Amino acid sequence: MNSTTLKKILDALASGDIDVCQAQNQLSHLAMEDIDYAHIDHHRSLRKGFPEVIFGESKSVEQITGIMERMISQEQVVLVTRVDAEKASQVLQRFPEADYNETARMIRLQKQELAKTGQGVILVISAGTSDIPAAMEASLTADAMGNEVQTLFDVGVAGIHRLFAHKEQIEQARVLIVAAGMEGALPSVVAGMVSRPVIAVPTSVGYGVSLGGITALLGMLNSCSSNVAVVNIDNGFGAGYIASSINRI
Repeated sequence: MNSTTLKKILDALASGDIDVCQAQNQLSHLAMEDIDYAHIDHHRSLRKGFPEVIFGESKSVEQITGIMERMISQEQVVLVTRVDAEKASQVLQRFPEADYNETARMIRLQKQELAKTGQGVILVISAGTSDIPAAMEASLTADAMGNEVQTLFDVGVAGIHRLFAHKEQIEQARVLIVAAGMEGALPSVVAGMVSRPVIAVPTSVGYGVSLGGITALLGMLNSCSSNVAVVNIDNGFGAGYIASSINRI
């Protein structure tokens, strides 16, 4: 439940449109709801400004839809991450109004168009085409959290002129997210071009010695650009969430 929903309930009670029992019923699961296989944190929107996000990779279709049913009754938007296409098709049978992005492996269910509350543009950059899934997860997360998001794909250091062709767009962004695999060099380059925070996303893209993204992770952690912060391997969701938190300040 977010602050807007809470205010509507209190206004309705104050105006006499609902009675105390009706208000009590609507607020009965304000903090937490126990549905056996999950304790749903309905208070998270009030506490943190965005609802709980469902990690779908290890959950069954029944568990995902069960949690979504409880959440959408109180929230304006519900996100489900790490959902494969087969599982998503079953979830969308229950929620045909939801959208699924196969590249990001993300389901988004929302009641209405969401207001933009961010202070500026979040620019999401991928080093290569293979890094787009992590970049898209970041982009869709930041968008769902009320930000204007732009994307710039396949501009890695192997052809650095491609990045410099977008210098003006890069300089105008308020927060930047850079997803890169292989040696993970691109975030340092981007951060060297701007005074803004750059959130680096190491991806599990690369040949043997890349060690499933560990090489990119270590490279980003050792960046010589001081305005780089690093999330975990393939954690586009985390990058989008942090970027949104920064963009609200």
